[in-house]
Parts: sequence; C-alpha cells; structure tokens
Amino acid sequence: MGEQMTGGCACGRVRYTATVNDDEAYLCHCRMCQRSTGSLSIAFKNVKKADVAWEHEPDWYDSSPIAERSYCRECGTSFGFRFKEGSENMDLTVASFDDPLRFKPKHHFGAESMHRAWLNTEGLPEMRTADYQKLVDKWVEATGSFPG
Repeated sequence: MGEQMTGGCACGRVRYTATVNDDEAYLCHCRMCQRSTGSLSIAFKNVKKADVAWEHEPDWYDSSPIAERSYCRECGTSFGFRFKEGSENMDLTVASFDDPLRFKPKHHFGAESMHRAWLNTEGLPEMRTADYQKLVDKWVEATGSFPG
C-alpha cells in the first residue's frame, strides 16, 4: 500500500496528491528534459497517472510528438512528463513534492547527454543560503524576515 504525498508549485496555484509506493527516483539527462527545465538534469519520481489527483490541473506543454509536460503558467514550476499514449505511468518532479527528501536516485536516464563534471561535486566549497548576507539583507528589506 502506498503513501499519500502532496506537492505543488512555487506560487501555490497548482497542488497535487500522489500515491507513492517506494523511495526510488531517477535523474534524466536527455536533451528534451535539459531544454524544458533549463537544467543539466531533472529528478523524477515515476508514479501511476491514476494515482495523481490534481487540486488544480496544471498547464500542459505539447513538448514532442510523443509526450507532454506539466507546469504552472504563473510561476513556471515544472511538474513532470507523461507519454501521450501507451503508458499508465507518468513522472513527477522530485523537487515539486512538499517533502522530497525521502526519494533516492536509483539510476540515470539519457546518459548520452550527461554532463559528468556536474555529477560528483563532492569536495567543492559549500555555502548555506543564510550565510550570504546580501541575500539575507534583500529578504529582510523586502519582507521583514529571512525565509528559512
């Protein structure tokens, strides 16, 4: 029996509940995903289409002759990918879940477009958001506090 997990976009217009049966996720590096997200890869969780309930239906982009991608037209959040025909499954973006930390990558897809220099960044200097004073100051000036 799966667990009900929620997710949504940055502005809150689109929300969903999905039944998740395990912690497995994957990274897609294909050029279609790179272009549609503006990132070198995207983390996906594969779920059954029937196990996703949208509180507000996302917008859908007809991204190729075989697939479409969901997103929020207001804030630009990417929700995932589904084939137009022939599959009962779809992918949801791991980062759109309210609690994405449970998921673990189990494989890479689209390896022909993988940017390997970005895969293992162990040892690079790390900076916490709250330690970047200019950013903290901008948040405090705009809202009165730092979100964190």
